[in-house]
Amino acid sequence: MLKHLAIAAALGIAAVANISGAAAQQRAVCYNCPPEWADWGSQLKAIQAKLGIQVPPDNKNSGQAIAALIAEKGNPVADVTYLGGIAADPAKDAGVLTPYKPKNWDKIPADLKDPAGNWFTIHSGTLGLFVNKAALGNKPVPQSWADLLKPEYKGMVGYLDPTSAAVGQLGVMAINLALGGTYDNLDPAIKFFKELAKNQPIVPKQTSYARVISGEIPILLDYDFNAYRGQYTDKAPVQFVIPKEGTLVFPYVMALVNKGPNAENGKKVLDFVLSDESQAMWGNAYLRPVFADKLSAEAKAKFLPDAEYARAKPVDLKSLAKAQPQIVERYRKEVN
Repeated sequence: MLKHLAIAAALGIAAVANISGAAAQQRAVCYNCPPEWADWGSQLKAIQAKLGIQVPPDNKNSGQAIAALIAEKGNPVADVTYLGGIAADPAKDAGVLTPYKPKNWDKIPADLKDPAGNWFTIHSGTLGLFVNKAALGNKPVPQSWADLLKPEYKGMVGYLDPTSAAVGQLGVMAINLALGGTYDNLDPAIKFFKELAKNQPIVPKQTSYARVISGEIPILLDYDFNAYRGQYTDKAPVQFVIPKEGTLVFPYVMALVNKGPNAENGKKVLDFVLSDESQAMWGNAYLRPVFADKLSAEAKAKFLPDAEYARAKPVDLKSLAKAQPQIVERYRKEVN
């Protein structure tokens, strides 16, 4: 009897071990998948529901994600990563990514993916002004980059730190090109940010959606998808402005981490984010899915008119990546 109990107990322990082992395997670690950004929260829930794979939320930005991937290169923690397009080639060049061409790869436009499969675009956003109208009080909603320099907006303007955040670096280049600069000549942007520094801007390192919704940051250089989410989903007194001088459209990419511990699960996650279901979800979260036909008419109706978006031009990713070190260095030395 005791022998039978011992055998049963041993089998029970083995079964539990097998179950817990299987459960432990059904996860994938994604760097830079913040639930408050680009509706990653809904995507992570859908991945768990559809694939049975748990992806823990992660609040790194692109620069922090790459730094962690490089630091962990000998013993990777992450399986996949989500990055601003500017970070795609630098991550590839650092050897922290490995090629994987997910389902629907062939449908992605050539300029929105690495030909070898090291990274690919899943959606894009347009940079502009995410404005909390209530937090402005009686002040008018700014309509241009130049408006941000006006004394009436002192202490009201925010932008993510260009020394690490992709959206911060894109903001520098968007303003630079809009004010007559080039990918090689950053003088207009540096002059602008030095002037803006006199207006006591707020410069967080992490995504700051909640701080705009609460009114703590009345004006944030940010993407259309965050502003539309605030306006239509969270019913906040916010709006999106495409500055009169022009701006940039920026792709966001995903990639498989080189030698990640859960590579097969990572591949399934990457397949999912290009699926019809996921692409439609991105569109419903006010991003432009990489497959344009997945943006429903209902979602598109909530965007500003096409005439406004005519001022938003696609970014040259390779030129922006080449300019990235100069953006960081000049901002750090001349503005920060």
